[in-house]
Amino acid sequence: MLRLHGLVKRYRTGDLALKNIDLEVPQGQVMALIGPSGAGKSTLIRCINRLVEPTDGKVYLKDLELTALSKRALRHARRRMGMIFQEYALVERLSVMENVLSGRLGYTGFWRSFFRRYPQADIDEAFRLLERVGLVDMVDKRADELSGGQRQRVGIARALIQNPEVLLVDEPTASLDPKTSRQIMRLICELCEERNLAAIINIHDVLLAEMFARRIVGLQLGEIVYDGPPGGLTPDALTQIYGEEDWEATIEKVDEEDLTDEERAERVRLMGGH
Repeated sequence: MLRLHGLVKRYRTGDLALKNIDLEVPQGQVMALIGPSGAGKSTLIRCINRLVEPTDGKVYLKDLELTALSKRALRHARRRMGMIFQEYALVERLSVMENVLSGRLGYTGFWRSFFRRYPQADIDEAFRLLERVGLVDMVDKRADELSGGQRQRVGIARALIQNPEVLLVDEPTASLDPKTSRQIMRLICELCEERNLAAIINIHDVLLAEMFARRIVGLQLGEIVYDGPPGGLTPDALTQIYGEEDWEATIEKVDEEDLTDEERAERVRLMGGH
């Protein structure tokens, strides 16, 4: 589905953000990307859709080489890649519905979108998505009236209305409380499963990555130092990714009362049955 070969990003300052990244994400797989600040996580995601231009290497979406596309061809290819942002990237003065429909800009054309004349099929799909993410009663609310969790749900619906083949998710829970963070991660993973979408989720919370992703890739100074299942994230592996720390003592604690039965069972599994 998504393939990265020898991906390199060197900034004008000379800093090397990514070093020969080779990575494949098959269709339907949700992959969590973890690592310390400055490891290259956001850069990697943005190099895929070329919001940041790679210095070298190739990125393929199925058989399409994204790194070889002209700007015009890239605009069309970006329809196939849904992006969910850390800071939501909503238009504050627009309604929830209008923000979701903005995900169809690549299909609708400038003038129809300028006058907000979206096809009825797009409007119907926006209603379906807003119902799925739990916001169907807020279609007319302005974006600046929403909570952080609600804003992120709008961003998810906006990405999905593109009908993408892959989701690129950049720190979706960074500004959210622990309970809302789990709800958002669960929603993203459920939607990926329902739609058989590949996803790369850049996330700073190791416990959330362990709870919801089936594959975890750890970056350190622009290089992949871990690629495997959540169960392989031993203290030694975490030390390789983040550096020396008493990982057993510093793993983020979760309020047991906020967990679902499935989450409690998954947490017990991850903690080795204790």
